[in-house]
Amino acid sequence: MSYTIIKVENLGKKYIIDHEHNGNNNFREVVTNNIKKFFNSINPSTKKQQQQLKKEEFWALKDISFEVKQGDRVGIIGRNGAGKSTLLKVLSRITEPTTGKIYIKGRIASLLEVGTGFHPELTGRENIYLNGAILGMSRAEIKKKFDEIVAFAGVEKFIDTPVKRYSSGMYLRLAFSVAAHLEPEILVVDEVLAVGDAEFQKKCLGKMEDVNKKEGRTVLFVSHNMNAIEQLCNKAILLDQGRIVKEGEDVSNIVKYYLSCDNQLRSPVWINKGNEHSNEYFKPISMKIVDSKGQIVKMPISNNDDVYIEIKGEINVLHSALTIGYAIYTEDGQCLYWSYQTDAPESDWPKLRVGENILISQFPKRFLNEGTYYIELIGGLHLLNGFLNPEKITQQ
Repeated sequence: MSYTIIKVENLGKKYIIDHEHNGNNNFREVVTNNIKKFFNSINPSTKKQQQQLKKEEFWALKDISFEVKQGDRVGIIGRNGAGKSTLLKVLSRITEPTTGKIYIKGRIASLLEVGTGFHPELTGRENIYLNGAILGMSRAEIKKKFDEIVAFAGVEKFIDTPVKRYSSGMYLRLAFSVAAHLEPEILVVDEVLAVGDAEFQKKCLGKMEDVNKKEGRTVLFVSHNMNAIEQLCNKAILLDQGRIVKEGEDVSNIVKYYLSCDNQLRSPVWINKGNEHSNEYFKPISMKIVDSKGQIVKMPISNNDDVYIEIKGEINVLHSALTIGYAIYTEDGQCLYWSYQTDAPESDWPKLRVGENILISQFPKRFLNEGTYYIELIGGLHLLNGFLNPEKITQQ
C-alpha cells in the first residue's frame, strides 16, 4: 500500500526585487548615478519616494498545499512564470521556503538544468561518482550501476573526458542517466527534455516510466509538452501566478482546462467571403477544423482528439497537376509539415471533379506541444518546377 512521500503545507516563496542596479557599472552609469544622488540630496521627498520603489516583494509561490503518494507520477504544468521551477527548487532543497512546511520521505534526485551538480573540470566518470555520493550512495552501489548509466547516456568513448568538453546533448544525456539510475526514491525533472532530440526524449520518457512502474519510485515532472504529461503522469497540478488552480488524477481534463484558459484559439473556421484567393483552376470556399462527427471544434484541441482539416473548394478547370492541401506552422512561422491530396498512393487519391469538392485530412495525434499554430490552405498547379500561381491562406 502506498504512503505519503511528499506533503506540502501552506508553502510560500517570496523574493525581493531590487530595482536599484548595484552591479558592475560602466563610466556612464557611474556619472548618471552620481547626478541622481546629487538631485535627491536637494529634494528629500524625491529621495524618499525612490527608496520606496527600490525594493518590491514578489511571491513566486503562495499558499501551496498538496500531497504526493509513493509511486505517483505528478505532472506540474502552467504558463512561464507560474512558479513551476520554483516549486521544484524548494522541494529539492535548492532554495528555502519563506512560509509553510515540507515533509519528504526518501532521497531526491533533481534534474532541473542540464548537468545539475556536475563539475565541468571533472570527467564523466568522476561526475558519476560525485553525484552518487551527493545522493548518499555508497561507492559499491554506484559501481554496480556504472555501466548501465554510461550505456544509457551513450558516452562510452568520452567517459574519461572532462565534461566541459561535452556537447550540450552529451551533457544532458549523462546528467539524466545519473539522476535516473542512482535509485533515489523521488526523481524531480524540469523541462530539460526540450534540449534533447526526439529519440532521446522518447528514451527519457521510457526510463521515467520504468523507474516508476517497475521500481515504484515517485516522479515529479515539469513540462510544456502536454503529450508527455498525459502519457507519463497519473496526477497533475496546474499552477498560475504561484497558486494551485487545479489538481487531481484526471490529467486529461486538467490539461484541457489549462489550454482553454490560455484563450489563444482564434477561429477554427475560415470562409472566403469576398471570393478572393482564387485562380483560374481553383477557388477556395472554406477551411474548417472539425471533430470526428464533422462538428466545428469549439475548444482548444487536445493532442489525443480525433481532429480533421476540412477544405471545401470549387474547381473551375480540372488539371492533372492540380494540388490542394494545407501546411502547419508554429507561432513564429516555422513550417512543421505540409500535406496534399496526392500524398497517398495514387489509387487512394480523392476523385476531383469540376464544381464543388470537399477534402478531409486527419490531423496526426500526439504531434504538437502546447501552443498556438497556424494552418495554411494551399491550392495550385504542382509542376516539376514548383507551384504555378499557388494560393496560400493562413488561419490560426
